[in-house]
Amino acid sequence: MSLFTNGNNYVEYHNGGEVLRIIAWGKHSFRVVSTPMGPLDLSSSTLIPQNSSAKITLFEEYAEITNGKISAVIDARGWNSSAVITFFNEKKEIILKELDGGGALIRKARHYKPHIGGDYRLNVTFESNPWEKLYGMGQYQQDILDLKGCNIELAHRNSQVSIPFYLSSLGYGFFWNNPAIGSVSFGKNTTQWRAESTKQLDYWITVGDTPAMIQHQYTAVTGRAPMMPEYGLGFWQCKLRYYNQEQVLEIARKYHKYNIPVDVFVIDYYHWPRCGDFRFDKHFFPDPKAMVDELRSYGMEIMVSVWPQIDWRSENFQEMYQKGYLVKTEHGLNVQMSFHGNNVFYDATNPKAREYVWQKCKENYGKYGIKLFWLDEAEPEFSTYDYDNYRYYAGTVLQQGNIYPREYARGFYEGQQLDRQTDVVNLVRCAWAGSQKYGTLVWSGDIHSTYQDFQNQVVAGLQMGLSGIPWWTTDIGGFHGGNIKDKNFQELLIRWFQFGTFCPVMRLHGNRLDHEPIFKSDGEETEGTGAANEIWSYGEENFEIMKKFIGIRELLRDYTRNLMKQAHVEGHPVMRTMFYEFPDDQATWDIKTQYMYGPDVLVAPVLEAHAVTRSVYLPNFSNDSSSKSLSPKLIWVDARSGMEYEGGQTLEVDCPIDTLPIFLKKGSHDYLIGKL
Repeated sequence: MSLFTNGNNYVEYHNGGEVLRIIAWGKHSFRVVSTPMGPLDLSSSTLIPQNSSAKITLFEEYAEITNGKISAVIDARGWNSSAVITFFNEKKEIILKELDGGGALIRKARHYKPHIGGDYRLNVTFESNPWEKLYGMGQYQQDILDLKGCNIELAHRNSQVSIPFYLSSLGYGFFWNNPAIGSVSFGKNTTQWRAESTKQLDYWITVGDTPAMIQHQYTAVTGRAPMMPEYGLGFWQCKLRYYNQEQVLEIARKYHKYNIPVDVFVIDYYHWPRCGDFRFDKHFFPDPKAMVDELRSYGMEIMVSVWPQIDWRSENFQEMYQKGYLVKTEHGLNVQMSFHGNNVFYDATNPKAREYVWQKCKENYGKYGIKLFWLDEAEPEFSTYDYDNYRYYAGTVLQQGNIYPREYARGFYEGQQLDRQTDVVNLVRCAWAGSQKYGTLVWSGDIHSTYQDFQNQVVAGLQMGLSGIPWWTTDIGGFHGGNIKDKNFQELLIRWFQFGTFCPVMRLHGNRLDHEPIFKSDGEETEGTGAANEIWSYGEENFEIMKKFIGIRELLRDYTRNLMKQAHVEGHPVMRTMFYEFPDDQATWDIKTQYMYGPDVLVAPVLEAHAVTRSVYLPNFSNDSSSKSLSPKLIWVDARSGMEYEGGQTLEVDCPIDTLPIFLKKGSHDYLIGKL
């Protein structure tokens, strides 16, 4: 009896109860699904179905399948090994191979360890190319760009985003299609993926001639961002926190008086009576409609914070509890986060719970004309990350935990779409694969106001772009620890503000020192407010610098809009690694302190305290170079001076506090020259 069967677009291996299927899934791509016992589950909440066909050849002990530029061999030959999969590119070079049995070692590339009562702990091991470079995987608070050699937790935390897709310097991309809590080790000898609890193996792999091609194919199967609305292109004003209507209007009027454009004005958390009430506290916001109308007359949209926590004392807690709309605690006290009360998270994986929360927000915010939502706490932020102690509608958190932020964003996006809102953008603190298609703008969480954190954010933004999330931003200046009177912090803020100008979204936010306590009408203390965080809050000199860079952002509006269209149509990041645009220039694969804002603008943020110079590498050989030997050298223009330089060299350039190094491809964006 043959070990193999096949269909039009797949080949399947059967042995000892295991079923292993390789499916042509998108251009030059495969989906691989396996289970140790029982039928395969070919449904997927992440991978979009594709109409693909394949060339298949079956032999007695091995089979080959080809889809465009990628091919795979399932090889069952060997005296002690189950079948081993090897993937090849168009040149028949090995790009990835499962670990073989190792003769007397009796190793297993696909190792299912059963949990008592069902399901499995899964380890999947591949051979490792020690010279390979790996990028992506979401957002981790580190300044490591090439992830080779890293151990990575596959779980969300405040400021950590797990999106298990990586792009390889060998010309392929790999997506671990499993939302279980787990880990991956990109070792020198092996690469090993782990899922703590799962029903089956599921991953997707693609090959491409360039990083852009790989990204295009990955976003084709996980989804692309909608078109960024016009109000996503300019400057956003935010702080912890504008706690009443009078304060919001005072700040908005001042920006309007100074003729400084603000696209979005953000009202942060605890503007509500209790977590889970999903409405304004009337004591602090007596006339939200008038507030929204006045800000809109200044050209500002209002965004309001929404938390998924439901306080035991919330007016909605009992109904949501009875209807099963809350995350279940398996054992112990049913408190999932203790913050201004005992809180339980709403279950965003439950379609009825998503509809319930959206309807509350529609009724209590939408009626005032508010259409932008800040979906905070989206990991969700369990007070202790005991993933095995919680259960979603979709399954245990240990097995399904990483889909939560995507489903949280999905609930609002689908509600807004049903209400015929087409310009959807919601700010979210976490994401998973596919989040981008739900209008998700991810920000990098509650980071600290330090230069190390600042350096981390440059890498985080680049990795998120490679992970399929083009809409990304940070708290300019960091969230924790910034004292507005500290000259060192002011310098950090200015450097961060300059970087923020060339991020997909430019948003000023932070928990500035010192704090002021706030009390409700009944005398109960609520969340306080931080110090001022407007651009005039840091002295006249800093005000002028930040005002200038808001003007730069406005000059970039048409270009930024075009980059957002590229993200929407083609899946390209807005903020791009140097190698994304210049893959033929080998020097670019190791650069982590500068990047491209789209195809034309090279950004070199100043990432060290008191620095007045920094080195900048000007690459050569553009993305469309057909032959390095025949391509003329690129010419770069210093946007500050207009001076021209040949590509392929490193410059030491001046960067006084009021500017940063920006270089333009010759012939592009001349309107910026002399403005920086």
